[in-house]
Amino acid sequence: MSNVIVVGCGRVGSQLANMLSDNGSNVCVIDRNADAFANLGRNFNGSTVQGLGFDEETLVKAGVEDCDVIAAVTQFDNTNLMVAEVGSRLFGVPHVIARLYNPDHERAYMQLGIDHVCGTSLVAEDVFSKIVSGHGAHIDTFGEFELLRFSLDLSWRDTDHRTIRVSEMERDHDVRIIAFERGDGSASSIPTRDSILYHGDSVLVCVRHELIAQFSRYIQD
Repeated sequence: MSNVIVVGCGRVGSQLANMLSDNGSNVCVIDRNADAFANLGRNFNGSTVQGLGFDEETLVKAGVEDCDVIAAVTQFDNTNLMVAEVGSRLFGVPHVIARLYNPDHERAYMQLGIDHVCGTSLVAEDVFSKIVSGHGAHIDTFGEFELLRFSLDLSWRDTDHRTIRVSEMERDHDVRIIAFERGDGSASSIPTRDSILYHGDSVLVCVRHELIAQFSRYIQD
């Protein structure tokens, strides 16, 4: 059973909180407007705290010190970013997810290593699937496979070999590299087996469920 803090109790936040609670999670919802908690309905099983989601005292009241996941799903990108930064950097919450309204900010979120969901529809479902899957790179599930998007981590390799050939990664880990984008945003491509990937590249990968743990060293935290 996971402990989850949901920041923002609008349509998305209230829907997400109820989905998580129904799934067995311990959920606490934070919103600066106490009236917003009415969106949760009478059957909500969790708790609520009135306050700002990036305020340290408010987060402590919500149980951040024993928290497994924070989902920042307010209507303001800057607020969600601040919640994510405070949660991950100050309190060391293992998994922090931020809702992103403006897609122009997506590259900055990725460079900061912030897991996020971008869009205006099905946001609650997308965040829920990330929390249930247990890893921030999750995009979707197809039977026994997971579709992941993440920044490639090659920092553990020898400093003179911070690159890897697509064929090597696919052969050694039984995965399929679907697409990649240079870390500096200069180019994107559907790779061939001879394509070279660099540390910091954004990659789209299909991997079997049972292989995610051993493959996780390639995923930047």
